[in-house]
Amino acid sequence: MVQQYTDDSYASLRIPEFRYFIMNSFLITVTLLIQEVTLGYELYKMTHDPLMLGLVGLAEAIPFIALSLFGGHLADRRDKKSILLWSLLVIILGSVILYLVFQPSVAAGLSQTTRLATIYGVLMLIGTAKGFYSPASSSLKPFLVPRELYANSATWYSSFWQAGAIVGPGVAGFLYSWVGFDNSLILVIALLIVCFFLITLIERKPVPVSDEPAQGLRESLKEGFRFVFKTRIVLYAISLDLFSVLFGGVVAILPVFAEDILHVGAEGLGFLRAAPSIGALLTMAYMTKHPPTHNAWRNMLLAVTGFGIATIIFALSTNFYLSLLMLGLTGAFDSVSVIIRQTILQIFPPDHMRGRVAAVNGMFVSSSNEIGAFESGLLAKLLGTVPSVALGGVVTLLVVGYVYTRSKELFAVHLS
Repeated sequence: MVQQYTDDSYASLRIPEFRYFIMNSFLITVTLLIQEVTLGYELYKMTHDPLMLGLVGLAEAIPFIALSLFGGHLADRRDKKSILLWSLLVIILGSVILYLVFQPSVAAGLSQTTRLATIYGVLMLIGTAKGFYSPASSSLKPFLVPRELYANSATWYSSFWQAGAIVGPGVAGFLYSWVGFDNSLILVIALLIVCFFLITLIERKPVPVSDEPAQGLRESLKEGFRFVFKTRIVLYAISLDLFSVLFGGVVAILPVFAEDILHVGAEGLGFLRAAPSIGALLTMAYMTKHPPTHNAWRNMLLAVTGFGIATIIFALSTNFYLSLLMLGLTGAFDSVSVIIRQTILQIFPPDHMRGRVAAVNGMFVSSSNEIGAFESGLLAKLLGTVPSVALGGVVTLLVVGYVYTRSKELFAVHLS
């Protein structure tokens, strides 16, 4: 059976529940990115302040960081499907409120300060829901496929996620130009309802039972951290992604590049946002046949190094096509590290700790997208857009060098 799985690069896709799961991942990624891109562009047009773009990330990150570890605790002890459904309902509610805030009849009675406060409040609500949704989703995935398909399922899951990350931003720019922000949000709400339906098609999974004595909440949360910090390959994999995204990410301030540096407008912004995911998707298509898990740690370090170099070149570019190419390369390199990290996170944690380990990962990696967005907006305001992005690429390379000196024993680890 293992040999059959090894020879079948589509093995995970032959499992119906895994198909529902990754279709949900694709659609929720598309919808939230449409919302994020159009909202970011609308905010930049309203304020012409890159810091406002950074605050979008911070508003989601604060509740996500505060609650995701508790969300992981719940995911290990409660029905994961129910957590996903309730979280989706909250996200749908947030999108409905955003739609209402931008209606002329409502906006006319609100000052710009009040509107901005309401928008950021809604983003905090969505971040709260993600704090429960993310660990439940990550910890459910290993229960949908056999263990020998973990690497294969991680590749397909990431491929569908990246496909959503291509379609979402690419469609968002055109939607904004053609139908406007309000109608884009209507589409977001409709697609979120489809996501809710897809989760209902997945059977409820039994809650894993641990042989360890019952723990209180505080001890349970500490256990997740202890596992991560004592398992070096998990710790360093999370750390590399954390710092590369935190300092090297440029996604949040792409509206500034589109509007003021490359002068390509909303449609160009859609292409810029889609470019990293196009690079990632092409690379992941290759990795379904040639997974990067044999010399996993070497490949991880090389990928993050390439990410940093491509980020620096993007920062210095004033040519739209060179900028697209460099963004595509950041996605390609990032996809290699994502596959390796996801495989590590599926193989090493025991079943009864997957939710908490996924939550720790989410706190330090997933939230780094939002914290990185704030860092990007703040540094762009203080240092200027180009210097801030170039500096982020340099810091990424320094982090890789440091981790390399501390983790040489991991070069012997093979995940395949």
